[in-house]
Amino acid sequence: MTKASIPQGTRDFTPEVVRKRQFIFNTIRNVFELYGFQPLETPAMENIDTLMGKYGEEGDKLIFKILNNGLDNKEKEEKSRAAFEKVLQGKNTADLTERALKYDLTIPFARFVAMNHNKLTFPFKRYQIQPVWRADKPQRGRYREFTQCDADVVGSRSLLNEVELVNIYHTVFTNLGLTAYELRINSRKILTALAERCGGADQMMNITIAIDKLDKIGIEKVNAELQQRGLNDAQISIIGQYLNIGGSNEEKLSAIETLLGEISTGKEGIEELRLVTEAAANSNLIVDFTLARGLNYYTGIIFEAKAPATVKMGSIGGGGRYDDLTGLFGVPNIPGVGISFGVDRIFDVLEELQLFPDAVQTGTQVLFFNLGDAESKAAYKVMQQLRAAGVRSEIFHENTKFDKQFKYAENKNIPYVVIIGSQELADGNCVVKDLRARKQDTVKMTDITGYTFA
Repeated sequence: MTKASIPQGTRDFTPEVVRKRQFIFNTIRNVFELYGFQPLETPAMENIDTLMGKYGEEGDKLIFKILNNGLDNKEKEEKSRAAFEKVLQGKNTADLTERALKYDLTIPFARFVAMNHNKLTFPFKRYQIQPVWRADKPQRGRYREFTQCDADVVGSRSLLNEVELVNIYHTVFTNLGLTAYELRINSRKILTALAERCGGADQMMNITIAIDKLDKIGIEKVNAELQQRGLNDAQISIIGQYLNIGGSNEEKLSAIETLLGEISTGKEGIEELRLVTEAAANSNLIVDFTLARGLNYYTGIIFEAKAPATVKMGSIGGGGRYDDLTGLFGVPNIPGVGISFGVDRIFDVLEELQLFPDAVQTGTQVLFFNLGDAESKAAYKVMQQLRAAGVRSEIFHENTKFDKQFKYAENKNIPYVVIIGSQELADGNCVVKDLRARKQDTVKMTDITGYTFA
């Protein structure tokens, strides 16, 4: 007998949880549509070459690879064993695996744009709500299968797009009740300037990978990692000055201007940050120079959304500009910028703060009691009228005691029951009970569609 279980880092979702998740999805989707974004879907798996090398050395380790079909074929066995040895050494081989589960939605989107750029109208604004997979260590707020909600604009270098994305974050989080969220912002151009100040642009990845771990490991371990990556004490001291910049957004921008403003890349990044922070002044935008987002493809402004400080949770969203991502697929010079919502973490935050509306749990609005053959036939006819009017309704599956039918409605959070007994059937009436307000009305069967089921 097989023990019932699911893979570590994955979850089943009960009807109650699905309804809450749909509330989040619908809130985000409505805002995406409000801002002119179009829906898109891409396959669960991609060719492995599409994904590998796009997420940095840390990200590449988290890609779920899919074994090729037919590896149990005796003719292929020796070749497969040799290929597996290569994989154990950290190398990829098409003899063993040619495909992988997608790690995020951005790279598959870039691949889609590269394949379809001649058919698209630019700027092309798309949103995508789909699951992704990462071979990460499961923990609270971090899963191996989770859903991302992305919005991206490609074909435009205008910073108006960044301002729009900031406002999308603000609108979504406000609509979800997360008014105390924080949206952190930085620029990869400023990080590039920091690398140049510390010996050259080739230090960029060493610095960003280390800085990206600051929240998790602290400044001392970041310094130790920088030292291990070949930076000297003088360079680490400059990075320390950089990480210690504080104050208001304007004070931070003034301080970074003093440290890196004479470097052309840094000056450009500072000007872009200033423009976006001023244009989106009514959002919860915070300039944060410790923000690095250790993904290779970002080239300009980067974002990271944080839950309210009262909740111990990591990032609940992030993104940034990637001005040549399609160049990875042979179609250069298509700029892009995008953001992502971490739905699973947002769910945990809303649950902890008890921010889900009560109405989210309402599936069926009306339960018709089953009180006998003739009565249930009449009830079914009335129920179909309600369904045609858009009222979510069902009838109890058997003629049984009132208590059992009331208990069913209670357990399913059904707010109304409709009772048609022998007397109601004779009079052409039905009794409508509001279980929340603990009141009832007698309504003509022919008038049921005019009743307000709030």
